[in-house]
Amino acid sequence: MSEQNAQACTSATVKNQYVVGWEDGTYTIENATSDDDFRKNFVNKKLALIRHVDRDYKIQLQVNQNSEVTVQAAGGLNWGPTKVEASSVWSQGFQGQNIKVGVVDGMVDATHSQLAPNVISVTQFNNEANDPARNKHGSHVSGIIAADPNMGPVTGVAPKAKIIGGQFIDNAGGGSLGEAILAMNHVANQGAKIINMSWGGAPCVQNLKSAMEQLSAQNILLVTAAGNEGINLDYSPSYPAAFGVLNQINVAATTVDDMMIYFSNRGFRTVNIAAPGVGIYSTVPTNKIEAMDGTSMAAPLVSGVAALLFSAEPTASAQQVKLAILNSVDTPMAGLQVSSRGRINARKALDQLRLILSSK
Repeated sequence: MSEQNAQACTSATVKNQYVVGWEDGTYTIENATSDDDFRKNFVNKKLALIRHVDRDYKIQLQVNQNSEVTVQAAGGLNWGPTKVEASSVWSQGFQGQNIKVGVVDGMVDATHSQLAPNVISVTQFNNEANDPARNKHGSHVSGIIAADPNMGPVTGVAPKAKIIGGQFIDNAGGGSLGEAILAMNHVANQGAKIINMSWGGAPCVQNLKSAMEQLSAQNILLVTAAGNEGINLDYSPSYPAAFGVLNQINVAATTVDDMMIYFSNRGFRTVNIAAPGVGIYSTVPTNKIEAMDGTSMAAPLVSGVAALLFSAEPTASAQQVKLAILNSVDTPMAGLQVSSRGRINARKALDQLRLILSSK
């Protein structure tokens, strides 16, 4: 599956639907018959309790789906974890155990043999019946993080981490930002230490930024995909990638040859790190394995590495894990246009995290 255009999204308002951020830190989606009706009969009556109101937006991911892949990528089925030296951390006994990762995305197929051991729950925030033939993205992302290698051919970066699914993306690859915010808060309330957000193309909506800042303040690491439009986010920002929240890591995509792929968004200020994102094999519904390309695949690889670090050093903060990851990159190719100037390395990141913790 080529996901080259998966984050070249269009966004449009959802007619007469609004995202309300309340003073108590919660969020709701509200409907009305018109803007005037919403102002008069809802906002004005509850104004003292409301922090901010945005129109809800629909984002539409444009994904081209191919048939099941039957040949191996140039670097093998598990070249991503191999490239970032995940096995060095596994050999020390740390495979993401006791760490919950929230996957705010599409359908997560908890019946897949390689996901079933590690999916705790999946909660759906849209009302559409899932079509497993079309809604593959969330399962693929989940497998990159935590596919169980004892049950099939691919290996998650953190194969003992647990997945909490928050679905807001539908069969057509769309979803509303309000539903995304509800899903983000749900997985956080279920104990997610890391939230993977492999989607983008949203407008700069204040409630989305506020929700991310609130989760960051709760010591949760937020991992976002930089996007696949081949643009520099420093000059043409897209969200949530470009928000730059304190405990956010924004991820570009690289090839098996350690080169930034042409479609990956970049930016020395707004994109933090690169990770494997081309020819990435992972789980999709109905017990299949497929390859996908995109920063959507690179982001969960970073989420998986973060899970390894948290499992090795449970007292580490989200900020310490972020700094360890960004300060320990491999720099095989000059010109990686990300703030860290390099590609993630799990072994080096754990060494760096221990150095950070020992200096406190």
